[in-house]
Amino acid sequence: MDRKLVTLIPGDGIGPEVVDSARRIIEAAGAPLDWEERRAGASVFLEGLATGVPEDTIESIRKTRVVLKGPLETPVGFGEKSANVTLRKLFETYGNIRPARELPGIETPYAGRGVDLVVVRENVEDLYAGIEHMQTPGVAQCLKLISRKGCEKIVRLAFELARAEGRKTVHCATKSNIMKLTEGLLKRTFEEIAPEYGDIEAQHIIVDNCAHQLVKRPEQFDVIVTTNMNGDILSDEASALVGGLGFAPSANLGSDVAIFEAVHGSAPKYAGKNVINPTALILSAVMMLRHLGQFDAAETIEQALLTTLEQGKTTRDIAGDEGGALSTTDFTAAVIANFGSRPQRWTPRQYKPLQLPSVSAAPDMVKEATRRVIGVDVFVESGLGPEQLGPSLERLAEGTPFRLKGISNRGTVVYPPTGAMTDCIDQWFCRFLAQNGEPSDAQVFDLVQRVGAEHRWMHLEKLQEFHGEEAFTKAQGED
Repeated sequence: MDRKLVTLIPGDGIGPEVVDSARRIIEAAGAPLDWEERRAGASVFLEGLATGVPEDTIESIRKTRVVLKGPLETPVGFGEKSANVTLRKLFETYGNIRPARELPGIETPYAGRGVDLVVVRENVEDLYAGIEHMQTPGVAQCLKLISRKGCEKIVRLAFELARAEGRKTVHCATKSNIMKLTEGLLKRTFEEIAPEYGDIEAQHIIVDNCAHQLVKRPEQFDVIVTTNMNGDILSDEASALVGGLGFAPSANLGSDVAIFEAVHGSAPKYAGKNVINPTALILSAVMMLRHLGQFDAAETIEQALLTTLEQGKTTRDIAGDEGGALSTTDFTAAVIANFGSRPQRWTPRQYKPLQLPSVSAAPDMVKEATRRVIGVDVFVESGLGPEQLGPSLERLAEGTPFRLKGISNRGTVVYPPTGAMTDCIDQWFCRFLAQNGEPSDAQVFDLVQRVGAEHRWMHLEKLQEFHGEEAFTKAQGED
């Protein structure tokens, strides 16, 4: 069999220990892999590279197209972006696959209930696009970007994964009852594509109910597909049902590159102590082997790992500090010693190769037959109250093709007054509608120039209609 070269990133904190465990087990299983070790994360940030990912690592991944990596540290609340997110975006690994299945020998409140689900999380857009602005000194904005292309790719991936793993149901979890355009786009895409997969039951669920049902009756779920932020939260919740992040593997899948990693962090306080649980990364390695078509090696390792857990051989996160816990290296040796064994309380799943979806690469894959601009939202910074700001903007709009329809603050109409008891901030959404046909860009710029003569503005948004339907939301209290 041809040998496959894989980029290996040990990572930070406990990363080198869990990566070494997975590597030793893969090599003992005889999988035909070779490793190209590269760096990313904390040590790279300290060298002043803002991405946390050096060029030789990028070049290695471009060559190998497959990565097994340990957890990476990221500054919290300041400084550079996550190196993990950098890797996902750079290589367009748009799908994050996070299985959560009850494991033999791991006692949880849900043990015996047959929890066996996969969260399929969109991985590169939504709020995690990381597009943020301070619009005023006291108001921050984050853009929630959801595309039809991103939705179609992740929805098709979820259905294809269900087929590959012999699963019967896909739930689409969204907050489309509130965010009707962004989260609603995923719901609409899901409902349009689902009939192509008639062998799989498709259900939509509101994401907060999904979180509730995961706690109440998790065994009802098979595959959950959702947006980036929702998927991050739901997958961590799902992992808690089966023992925690120490048992949570993941795959970041793209059309060209696949990155396999544990969900847990770098846990620096345990680094170098030889006590950490490597199960999550071992299971991630199993996912990698299946991705590479090495199903026999994957099955050998998975069955040996599960046998080890069923025998009660665990690390301190499960065994506690009272004695009997295995070190990381001893746990690794125990797994290898169990090659050829099978657990008594486990039903193997029959895996087929996953068919990655094919979606148009055109940036403008969605075409609209009719469209027109009907107005513009001008975002204004002002310390005035709505009763002063409103008449001022009405006066400034005189002689233009626009009229001020209203002003909202934090999503609620405050001018003309509606009686709402809004605690206003200094960021005002000022909605101007065109009065006579579609306005030109020059007319929009003239309006903005007039507004800017007396007030600070920081953002414009055209109000558009597609197919005769308004393509924007209305504020609370807007008619």
